[in-house]
Amino acid sequence: MKELRFTLVTDGSSDVVLLPILTWLLRTSGVMLALQPVWADTRRVYLPPRASLRDRLSAALDLYPCDLLFVHRDAERKPRQQRMAEIQRAIEQLPAELAQPKAVCVVPVRMQEAWLLFDETAIKQAAGNSAFRGSLDLPPIRELETVPDPKTVLHECLRRASGLHGRRLRTFPARQRAIRVAELIDDFSPLRVLPAFRALEDDVQRVVSQSRWNV
Repeated sequence: MKELRFTLVTDGSSDVVLLPILTWLLRTSGVMLALQPVWADTRRVYLPPRASLRDRLSAALDLYPCDLLFVHRDAERKPRQQRMAEIQRAIEQLPAELAQPKAVCVVPVRMQEAWLLFDETAIKQAAGNSAFRGSLDLPPIRELETVPDPKTVLHECLRRASGLHGRRLRTFPARQRAIRVAELIDDFSPLRVLPAFRALEDDVQRVVSQSRWNV
């Protein structure tokens, strides 16, 4: 095995910001194989208007076969174990003819943008204004999982750091720049103070060890 293909299935397209975090977790778990990450864009196929998670997983694996499947769901005030059970049921209901890879649940307490609200340098760079000297008022890292709307907070920080005004600020592509924040962070270890992140890292380390992808 010379490469490790992993597919990320998410609640929405903005959740692609998780790919750099998952790549970092695999590397720090000892994976030296060439990594081939992909976000499962199931918009390419027809799905019923209220498609179930099983339907989306089935479409994702058909389009993007992989060795490791990451399935993202925000907790949305539900216990992490409940979300994980929902994901596991959906995996167990997949068609028998589909090759079923190893799977890891990705369940942030809030939106995953909360996991980007700790690196001020990356936010300034992603905003295109590394020289910004104002305060971004980022929340304390231990409180990131209690931020009510981390996506809005991150987008506002990016707009503030851009230093733009008027029409240029109104057309600032905050969503795309948020993805860039994740790409610019090279060390996610500060997030280990957060229980949901530690749980995800433990799960990644477990599947890597069981699959012997670190030897």
